[in-house]
Amino acid sequence: MQAFLNQLPQQLVNGLTLGAVYALIALGYTMVYGILQLLNFAHGDVYMVGAFVGLGTLNALAPKSGLLLPAWAILPLMLLAAMLVCGALGAVIEWFAYRPLRNAPRIAPLISALGVSFFIQNAMLLLLSASYRTMRTEVLLPIRMGFDIGPARMSAVRALVIAVALLLMVALQLLVRRTRLGRAMRAVAIDREAAAMMGVDVDRVIVATFVIGSALAGAAGVLVGLAFTQVWHFMGFTAGLKGFTAAVVGGIGSIPGAVLGGLLIGLSETLAVGFISPTYKDLIAFVVLILVLLVRPAGLLGRRAQPKV
Repeated sequence: MQAFLNQLPQQLVNGLTLGAVYALIALGYTMVYGILQLLNFAHGDVYMVGAFVGLGTLNALAPKSGLLLPAWAILPLMLLAAMLVCGALGAVIEWFAYRPLRNAPRIAPLISALGVSFFIQNAMLLLLSASYRTMRTEVLLPIRMGFDIGPARMSAVRALVIAVALLLMVALQLLVRRTRLGRAMRAVAIDREAAAMMGVDVDRVIVATFVIGSALAGAAGVLVGLAFTQVWHFMGFTAGLKGFTAAVVGGIGSIPGAVLGGLLIGLSETLAVGFISPTYKDLIAFVVLILVLLVRPAGLLGRRAQPKV
């Protein structure tokens, strides 16, 4: 029992770090579903592209000969580059895989999104090979840098991941609740046809939704690379699946629900690794999903859809 109590604070810190990343990925799923009632299964691969863009930016600005810019300037540039590239990729995916099928049966865009996912995975495999790449986090943030919270150690990297993730989540919530674009998003999510009749540019809102969600996924890819140092072409599959699970657990279509679901899945997975076995971490995450849906079929913060008459 004493060993459990000694390890618990550190596992909670690890779970919050992982959960913050899952929450960022889940936000992309929940935004697209809230607008189109469709699932973008290429979202995890956008996250993977973001990790590689962050890695490439780091290698370009921090070669082995020395830093070309201060560390405090390189970190924002990594995030900015990943978010810009992934945002543009999200717009291309919407234009190529979703817009032509917007009024088709729901299975059509779902299959199209799966095709885009396989395309991105294999394109990155052909371009960069299947080798694992190491993100040299220690160049920017020394491993020993950090602080203690009781018996738990909060490294500078983990603190950065949690802080940046929270900042992006708050910024998204403010955008959705306080801006004209956010009001348009909420209107389209409620009734696309009525919003169009009221003068809302539905196409622009949908593209903006894909861009913002994909940009958040790109930021999550950079944060995962910084926290866990490993980047590879298949990393988006599992992370995308966990992000989708988090969105469903929290209530898909709900932004606070996506954050809550991400934190819950991250904590449950980390506690399973620390106290049960790493072998069962995926099992525990999906058991949490099943239990939540048995009690709350719409998710923790989701609302049951009302039939239109």
